[in-house]
Amino acid sequence: MNVDYLIVGQGISGTWLSYYLQKEGKSFVVIDNNKPNASSRLAAGIINPVTGRRHVEVWLADEILPFAWNAYNQLGNELGIQAISQKNVIDFFPSPQMKLSFLKRIEEKGNYVYDYPDQSHFTSFFNYDFGCGEVRPVYTAHLETIVPAWREKLKSSSALIEEQFEIDNLVINNNTIHYKGITAEKIIFCDGYGCGENPYFRLLPFAPNKGELLIAEIPDLPNNYIYKKGMILAPLATPGQWWVGSNYHWEFDNDQPTTEFREKTEQLLRDWLKIHFTITSHQCGIRPATLERRPFVGFHPLHPTIGILNGMGTKGSSLAPFFAVHLINHLLKNEPLHPEADVKRFSRILSRNIS
Repeated sequence: MNVDYLIVGQGISGTWLSYYLQKEGKSFVVIDNNKPNASSRLAAGIINPVTGRRHVEVWLADEILPFAWNAYNQLGNELGIQAISQKNVIDFFPSPQMKLSFLKRIEEKGNYVYDYPDQSHFTSFFNYDFGCGEVRPVYTAHLETIVPAWREKLKSSSALIEEQFEIDNLVINNNTIHYKGITAEKIIFCDGYGCGENPYFRLLPFAPNKGELLIAEIPDLPNNYIYKKGMILAPLATPGQWWVGSNYHWEFDNDQPTTEFREKTEQLLRDWLKIHFTITSHQCGIRPATLERRPFVGFHPLHPTIGILNGMGTKGSSLAPFFAVHLINHLLKNEPLHPEADVKRFSRILSRNIS
């Protein structure tokens, strides 16, 4: 089989890269092991313009938010699904200090943060003592429907191979790569935290972290917002279903859910919610984060046939479509990559001998 590109991984990065390559009329095949707890399958898909306790704007927020809204709507229209919704965040202040911090951001003319006019509006559903604010616009990319819908599209066009990629079978030449009967101009790794063991990219400063979540049935909770108070309650595409989470473990020895997280999170829900809920699922995955919180995009300095679109971390829903387009424009139009994302910033370390 001869194709233009071989893509490893069909998470959110591999989905968007293959989508835009198809738009450009390029041939490709995607290899993916269909791992049930891949981070893209479990993520809430929240595209939030602010981050942290100070509610500072995320990197490239003004560019990425409108790009993501348009990209997901276009993809959803083509797949016949609702791929994205605007679900602003109602941020319940856990303490008077956090309330003052939020109001200070408003006074500083911080973008995306607003006072909520009716402070008692949510008292039928939640316990909260210190009021709330609103973050807007915030979007939810419905990854739980997008990733499988695009997978079916790939299958229908014979562009998907469901198996574990075995890097020992990869042969690199000057102008092509070969893998188990596939010849391609380039191979691009979109395989999440597993890329940290790839001999070509394992020297990159990956910082994978483990995250757990619950899926809850809360049929009486209005699903026009995302709610936040020490945890996030995000509505899923299926009415009445909610994503509840998440935590971060930087040191871990497995990818399995823990009793500690479930018990703690259920107790937090009981203290916060005034209405009935039922936990239906407890899941866990590993996020492909990086030490400097910037993605890895581009091509190996010594092996220009080997590329990467990875390291999106918790911002994968917003960063993946944006940088998939950047990577394709770099490939096809020789446009420069964003210097803070271009993997060439690690040329020195990537140029060490590969063993």
